[in-house]
Amino acid sequence: MAWDSTRPVPWQRLVRDWSIYVGLMSIVFVVLYRDRLSAGPFIGLLISGPLFVVFGAVLAKFGYQRKSFRQLRSETAERQRTESATSSPDATVRSRPAPTKRTSTGPSQAKRGSGKRR
Repeated sequence: MAWDSTRPVPWQRLVRDWSIYVGLMSIVFVVLYRDRLSAGPFIGLLISGPLFVVFGAVLAKFGYQRKSFRQLRSETAERQRTESATSSPDATVRSRPAPTKRTSTGPSQAKRGSGKRR
């Protein structure tokens, strides 16, 4: 897709996603590095905010729109309903493929099982 300046940017969603990420990562930093905790990781998290929001805004202008969990669940449920309604039980059973040189019980298979052991 091409850049379109009229496409909306979900600013609230971008900031909310980033704030959730900062909250979780802050907890992880505190739990894992409580003995040698410094300001560096937290400064890095604060720097990541504008980068995340700007990158998400650029992607939105190019047409990328991440689906919510609600949308994904409804699409999955709809797909399952249509598949169960249109498919018959016989359609899910696959027939056995035709034998090939590697899968047939030709002369190469007879050598293994029919010979006597000495």
